[in-house]
Amino acid sequence: MNFNELKKTDLNPFFEPKSIAVIGSFREGGFGGYVVVKSLMEAGFDGKIFPVNPGYQEVLKLKVYPSLSDIAEQVDLALVMINARNVVRIIEECGRNHIGSVVVVADGFAEKDEEGARLQRELVEVARRCDIRIIGPNTAGIVNSVNGLNPCPYDAGYYGFKKGPVSICSQTGMINPQAYAYPDLGFGINKICDLGNKCDVNECDMLEYFENDDSTGVISMYLESISDGTRFLEIARRVSKKKPVLALKVGTTKAGAKASASHTGSLAVDDAVFGAACSQAGLLRIDKFSELFEMPKVFAGQPLPLGNRVGVVSFTGGVGVLAVDEGARHGLVLAEFSAENKKVFKEISEDLGTNPVDLGPLIPTVKDFSVFYSRILKAVLADENVDSLFNVVWADALGKNTSAYLEAYEELKEYARKPVVTWVYGPSSAITSEMAKKIEDFGFPVFREPETCIKAIGLLTRYANGKR
Repeated sequence: MNFNELKKTDLNPFFEPKSIAVIGSFREGGFGGYVVVKSLMEAGFDGKIFPVNPGYQEVLKLKVYPSLSDIAEQVDLALVMINARNVVRIIEECGRNHIGSVVVVADGFAEKDEEGARLQRELVEVARRCDIRIIGPNTAGIVNSVNGLNPCPYDAGYYGFKKGPVSICSQTGMINPQAYAYPDLGFGINKICDLGNKCDVNECDMLEYFENDDSTGVISMYLESISDGTRFLEIARRVSKKKPVLALKVGTTKAGAKASASHTGSLAVDDAVFGAACSQAGLLRIDKFSELFEMPKVFAGQPLPLGNRVGVVSFTGGVGVLAVDEGARHGLVLAEFSAENKKVFKEISEDLGTNPVDLGPLIPTVKDFSVFYSRILKAVLADENVDSLFNVVWADALGKNTSAYLEAYEELKEYARKPVVTWVYGPSSAITSEMAKKIEDFGFPVFREPETCIKAIGLLTRYANGKR
């Protein structure tokens, strides 16, 4: 029987441990057990930490134990960072000490060569015999922002996270803290899991775990392969009815599939088959690595649209044309304002009344831009023919309209019942970045490109349609 076909146990010990044993070197540096202990302490982990290595007495004022057997208390989770040839021995020791969950950071297994593949098979056999669940090997680990569980083996330079509803699962350590600036994410993060070689815990297990995890509201997945296509499809179809699931599939070419095999020892799935599976299961497919982190924020705080009609407010007509073209690729149409609302626009200005609303030519003629701007946004959102708003903000070099933008978004926070997605542009990257951050602090997602804004609305609309 395949290990992945065995009865699945609860994955809570991986993310909710009351105690963790760290097995590795505690020499100070940028990688290893020392970094893990430091990261857990700095992140505010609320459980007990037991460093294990017979060559050390103390690390960061914590006692270091010669072996797992020397720890008098129960250990919920073990994290292993030693030479691959010694990992099986440690797994056996975990079994003798009733440790049922192990994260194997160590590499040199199926991703390396045939000898590594043999070691991985032995690892699985021992884990099966000892009733142990494994994440890895060849993984950068896991994170739970809620309880301060951040055993990152690489020093990221930061340790804590803003808590949020988004959980990310991947077959690459490029999603872990050392590779991504999570403090810059306005919507926060919930849980992170790098599956590594997936010798046991795989994408199906994690998807099922996130399904039942109340603190996870949005799921983002990076996949090089699918361990069990039938099971994945079944779970994905069920989960996508409850929570949005974004999926980035790589290894879509022959060369990419070959690279995937050398990366995690996995066999890639045919891209056409995966695309069909996404459509059947209600998964939302994304195309860029950056979208793993950026795209979830439109789901994290925005209401679901009732339809596919988009209202556009901009300072340039060119972006309006782009919105029409890009919207068509994602099943969106430009909203036709209602006759009643056209009258409202005409009262604001004789030059308004059509969608997109181009504010550029009007700026020199407006006396009180703050009142004018807020009225425009509210009028678009109030239109019965508008399901979502794509708002383009011009952050001028002098910051002349900054206060007007922020006042309008502060009002929208209480007023908006439809999704609002924003793109900020201007001559200064520092000013546009600061403006974007302030808008996101109000709970409205800002994307770096106008095309991404439209795609975000398109995915949100597709998910809403699926829910209905």
